[in-house]
Amino acid sequence: MEFIDTHCHICDPAFRDDEQGYIDRALEAGVSIMLQADVDSTERAAMYALTERQSSHLRPMLGLYPGSVDKNWEQEMLEVEKWIGKGAVAIGEIGLDYHYGAEFSDEQKQALRVQLELASRLDLPVNIHLREATADFLEIVRECRHLGLRGNLHAYSGSYETFLELQRLGDWRIGVGGVVTFKKASLAEVVRRVPLERIVLETDAPYLSPVPYRGTRNESSYIPLIAAKIAEIKETDIEEVAFVTTSNAKALFAL
Repeated sequence: MEFIDTHCHICDPAFRDDEQGYIDRALEAGVSIMLQADVDSTERAAMYALTERQSSHLRPMLGLYPGSVDKNWEQEMLEVEKWIGKGAVAIGEIGLDYHYGAEFSDEQKQALRVQLELASRLDLPVNIHLREATADFLEIVRECRHLGLRGNLHAYSGSYETFLELQRLGDWRIGVGGVVTFKKASLAEVVRRVPLERIVLETDAPYLSPVPYRGTRNESSYIPLIAAKIAEIKETDIEEVAFVTTSNAKALFAL
């Protein structure tokens, strides 16, 4: 079986001095490719250097994370522009996040629009981070429908109805990670209803480890645990989940 982790952060300090071990464990688990989410200019160079060192198995994304957006977001976008042409497979992780407050909500929305336009110009998919801002996100996607957007909502936490609305607005998939294994997670019911052809797998490592590793450092080698839970929910086998989700990721990100 082959798997793809469509969202992780291996350059996080949690993996310092464990880079090769991380990669080796992922490969042993069948995870052949891992997509590295961009955050902002403070770690972009390190993230790209990592993907160059591990170019057989890692791919970079490029973008400004909503939690890094403030009054200086336009300067940060100039830094993003400097990395265009360096092999990004998606514009991400970008989006909206009001969990810690909406002080910079206007700036986040402006930055998101600019990056959706950038993705359209470069003919790249988008990797979306969305937290407690669904209404504003859907409004922006409606406004940008003419851009022919495609992408995925990483660490999907929305409803099935939101998923259906997204399908009306573009070519969207949902990223499913460790949360689906949590005992009381509402995500399981959403996953049951969403077609497997609209799902990609992810870890968001080092965050959101699946059961039985919940509360510890996450890593790409745990992807089969997520796939097994999806297979259980959908009453199918893990081989089908592996094949379909890997095919989905390869098609979306042109891997």
